[in-house]
Amino acid sequence: MNKPKVIFVVGPTASGKTGLAITLARRFNGEIVSADSMQIYKGISIASAAPTEEEKQLAVHHLVEFLEPEIKFSVADYVVLARKVIEDIISRGKLPIIVGGTGLYIDALIEGIEFTDEKTSSEVRENIEKEYDDIGGVEMLRKLSEIDALTAEKLSPNDKKRIVRAFEVYYTSGITITEQNERSKINGKPYDETVIGISCYDREKLYERINKRVDLMVQSGIVEEAKSMRDKGYTSAQAIGHKEFYDYLDGKVSLEEAIEKLKRETRRYAKRQLTWFRRNENINWVYSDIQNAEVAATELLERMN
Repeated sequence: MNKPKVIFVVGPTASGKTGLAITLARRFNGEIVSADSMQIYKGISIASAAPTEEEKQLAVHHLVEFLEPEIKFSVADYVVLARKVIEDIISRGKLPIIVGGTGLYIDALIEGIEFTDEKTSSEVRENIEKEYDDIGGVEMLRKLSEIDALTAEKLSPNDKKRIVRAFEVYYTSGITITEQNERSKINGKPYDETVIGISCYDREKLYERINKRVDLMVQSGIVEEAKSMRDKGYTSAQAIGHKEFYDYLDGKVSLEEAIEKLKRETRRYAKRQLTWFRRNENINWVYSDIQNAEVAATELLERMN
């Protein structure tokens, strides 16, 4: 049985994924499915760099700004919705183009991971969270590496949510998240996928793009967006793009200092994204600073069809 063709466009923040995906969608009769863990939320379009109204007019976008900010949304939730959308796109004779920088979302779709009902324990989770707060992320990652080195390698010390979750799964189920994921790949890969990565060959060029994007975000009103979301108490605003302005809103630092902090944190996030995606040897990379990335990606797909 032939597997359906699906295109994935991945890469770090500010690399040009949206523009490339739109070009490919228009060229190959495709529709875009977001794989971004922040673009799913309403009300944070500046911080999440969600597609603009003009971009949505150029190509159909799915799973963008559809969820209220206070609602928790897991990778398992994402996979269920994304698969339904992909099936619908295919049923209408169009090409699904998955675009985003959230590695967990991308990997779960590519590998065909089947999520089962997971045991949870608020008491266990609270104890792990307290330990994280007491000893810090670096030490928690070191401890995690002793029981699940593969998961620990993928996480940042600041990623409290996923570090806590890794320990919670281990303590409540007796198996690691890595083993759980391996067991869940019961049906193999569901798609005939081509994965295109976009970045800059010169890392400093990517950082320049990030700095310019942040400046544009400030001009577009990200400070006001951050204040509005925090005033409403929405936890989704804890992501990169809002929390960096909290000290400024509280009068503790200058606006310039807050902007520089956001640039620095975004550069670090991009570095982590690149580290994640570089592990996938099947990604076909194009580089916007040394070639026309859209032309290169288009020619690649034409050769593979």
